[in-house]
Amino acid sequence: MADAADFPRTSPSPARRWLRRTGALLTGAPLLAGLLQLPSAPPAQAAEQSSAREAAGSGAVSVALDTLTPAAPTDGDTLTVSGTVTNNGKQAVTDAHVGLRVGSALSTRSAIDDLTDDSTDVRTAAGTEVGGKYVERFAKLTPGVSEHFSIQVPVDKLDLGDDGVYAFAVSLSGMTSAQPWDQLLGIQRTFLPYQSEEADPTTRTTYLWPLISTVHMTAETGANDQQTPVFLNDDLAKEIAPGGRLDQMLSLGAGLDVTWVVDPDLLASVDAMTRGYRVRTGDGGTTAGTHQAVAKSWLAQVQKAVADKEVVALPFADPDLASLAHNGTGVAGSLSRLKDATDVVANTVEPILHVKPVTDFAWPVNGAVDPSIVKVATSAGADKIITRSDSLQETSGLTYTPSAARPIGGGTTAVVADARLSTEFQGDLTSASASTLAVQEFLAQSLSLNGQTDTARSVVVAPQRMPTASQAQAMAQALTALQSGNWSTSQELTAAAKAKPTPGATTRIPSASAYPAALRKQQLPRSAFQQITATEAKLDSFQVILSDRSRVVTPFGRAMNREMSASWRGRPAEAESFRSAVAAHLEELADQVKLIDKSDTKLSGRSATIPVTVQNNLVQNVDHLVLRLSSTNPTRLQIGGHDYYEQPVSVSGGHAQTVKFTTSAKANGQATVVAQLYTQDGQAYGAPVTFDVKVTEFTATVMLVIGGGFLLLVLAGFRMYTQRKRAAARDAEGGGPDAAGGPGDGPRGPEEGPGDRLKEEPGTDARVDDPGQPSDPAPDTPAESADPSGVGERVDR
Repeated sequence: MADAADFPRTSPSPARRWLRRTGALLTGAPLLAGLLQLPSAPPAQAAEQSSAREAAGSGAVSVALDTLTPAAPTDGDTLTVSGTVTNNGKQAVTDAHVGLRVGSALSTRSAIDDLTDDSTDVRTAAGTEVGGKYVERFAKLTPGVSEHFSIQVPVDKLDLGDDGVYAFAVSLSGMTSAQPWDQLLGIQRTFLPYQSEEADPTTRTTYLWPLISTVHMTAETGANDQQTPVFLNDDLAKEIAPGGRLDQMLSLGAGLDVTWVVDPDLLASVDAMTRGYRVRTGDGGTTAGTHQAVAKSWLAQVQKAVADKEVVALPFADPDLASLAHNGTGVAGSLSRLKDATDVVANTVEPILHVKPVTDFAWPVNGAVDPSIVKVATSAGADKIITRSDSLQETSGLTYTPSAARPIGGGTTAVVADARLSTEFQGDLTSASASTLAVQEFLAQSLSLNGQTDTARSVVVAPQRMPTASQAQAMAQALTALQSGNWSTSQELTAAAKAKPTPGATTRIPSASAYPAALRKQQLPRSAFQQITATEAKLDSFQVILSDRSRVVTPFGRAMNREMSASWRGRPAEAESFRSAVAAHLEELADQVKLIDKSDTKLSGRSATIPVTVQNNLVQNVDHLVLRLSSTNPTRLQIGGHDYYEQPVSVSGGHAQTVKFTTSAKANGQATVVAQLYTQDGQAYGAPVTFDVKVTEFTATVMLVIGGGFLLLVLAGFRMYTQRKRAAARDAEGGGPDAAGGPGDGPRGPEEGPGDRLKEEPGTDARVDDPGQPSDPAPDTPAESADPSGVGERVDR
């Protein structure tokens, strides 16, 4: 049974504190006796040595425990312990030996915590040394030099007794010239879980194995049919390459009985790499990605690893639920983004992995929850929330760790992961010693939890989202030992969530004020969600004009999901840069459909046509646009007989379309004309184009004067014609200049007879063939040109 010290914010019992102090005194007694036999050291030197020892609590020799196998031994096993000892002092250590020490069984989980805190303190009781031939001796340990040791001992020689968790230590004893007696100079404590037979009952353990990464894909795609994606960098290729972090997570997890937790964005990103991709370069350009084969291989391995395992899919890009709950719900449209990230999962995971994922789990960062986080998580359809026992703390007085599942109301289940087990493999585990210690403590906590009560329980372990390669290796080593041990059986997450809750376990969600301040500082700010909303509004106005909306809506929709990713925590500058790049790229695309600027024009006459050109530099057609031409001074110039006139616009990809408007002048002077594109729902699209039109209309009086002058010219010409005809007739009658005709008459032609000559009757004009009536004035506008206008085109009149 566990005591009160198993739970947070409670201190060890008075009895335990007394035992620890007594042990410290007993350990220090030989040292005190030895000091009394030595010549007294100079006061300054003695004080310096004492303060150093007190500050560190550790000896002059450091002990690194690199391997301890088997990690959870049983009867008949041989325990192998190896590592190094390093003399960190200034004096050589002589007559030294490395020994193994076994302490008493630890009855509570808090006792394990205490021993971890004192793992290298030579002042604390270290247990009984096994001794005999199970030691390794060193004649001399030179300062600054490390020596390797390896000891094998049958488990039967350890006198472990009953099943349980035992304190276990590797120590270095020896003497120095300044202190020439055998003493404990260095120690490394750890744990020896011992379960000789299968426990009854066993703990049903669920271990989450996350395949999650940071954001890698941008919103940019190529203009080709494949829409080749553009990546921020090639870091994902490094992660999935042999030896990379995600490669390690995959290969290690494939041999374990775990529940896979995947981010659909990671799968989609790797899948996109298999078909070709481009990577941003430092100069703002892109270069072709070259790791298609690596991506194909990794995806094939994932498909094989999860073929018969449970797969839990998070919403696309693993959105930061706490940031959304605390800073995003007040921004319109933010919750719809979360819903979209959830809805897209089914069409992403199953086609890639060929398994149907579980999608009703939400996983806030570090399992920290409050009422607003729960509300946001359930708003997107999740009815199970993975939290952690350091957030949903036990306050009901239970003397053992309860099962993970807790009903918290509204049909929602909190799946409470064990905080001790979940946080065991954090920090730097690159050294073999650190990894070994983490594995032994994890197993010790698990076995201690199992021994708390005879009640069967379900326990969930939710590690950090993105373990390093070394952390993943330690996790796999611990799970391998656990799953081959005698006190735990594996269980899927859905089964743990459905398990019968422990009576009396806490179900009350902590208040908002209990949310950890350190986590709150890492959240996405409100301005981030405002920027996302602005981008989405721009996307909504842009997509309505596109003939193939999926080319834009899909990549930008996924990019906005990525802007809410929990992976941005601790990287505010990178997060802001990504959001700004998405918004800028969308603006750049939208600007590809625009009006061509026009120069000021002149309009002579009563009417004219004004051409306006719409340019489409996208690769796809655009339609559902309306072009409106407005006159700011309709008393001087009207468009189509009104203040403004609209015409629908449809432009093929990579082309321009010229739209012509009929105008009518009402008075001389200058009028400003505004051209503006609108979507069919009446929203302005793009920037307007404004230009001036100078009207120089002809008045009625001027037109009469011009008409009269033209008529006079026609009459004068007619008179000259008739006079010439008369002269010719007279010449024909008189036979020459001396005949009846006057000197101006010409000779008569040979065919003419006297009757051929026209005679004028008194009071009448002679008639001739009408050469034509005076024409109407030329039209104000010639026929419209069907050719498109260029930049700065003139007005057709």
